[in-house]
Amino acid sequence: MIRRLTVLGLLALALSSAGAALADRQTDGDMLLIEKVMERMNRDLPGNGLSMAEVEQRFGSPTERAPAVGEPPITRWTYDGYSVYFEHDLVIESVLHPEVVMREVSDRQN
Repeated sequence: MIRRLTVLGLLALALSSAGAALADRQTDGDMLLIEKVMERMNRDLPGNGLSMAEVEQRFGSPTERAPAVGEPPITRWTYDGYSVYFEHDLVIESVLHPEVVMREVSDRQN
C-alpha cells in the first residue's frame, strides 16, 4: 500500500513537472508572438488600403512581383524582409518574413 502511494506520488510529481515545462514552452511561444506583433508595429510597412502605385512610390520597387492568383486576384510583392499582398490594386496585408523576425528576436536575446 505504501509502495503504491509512493509510486503514485512520483508519477504525480513527474506529470506536474512535465506540465510546468509545457506551460513554460507555451509562455515562450506567446512571448515570441507578442514580439512579432510589436516588431510589425515598429516597422514602416505598407498599410492596408494603399494602392500599388502608392506602395511603389513610398517603398520603391519590389525585388519580386508574383503574378495575380485567384478571384479576386491576389498579388504578392516581395521586399527585403517583408511581403505585401494586394487584392486587385489595394494592399490587404503586409507580412514580415519569418527569418527576419527570428533573427531580430535572437539579436534582442543576446
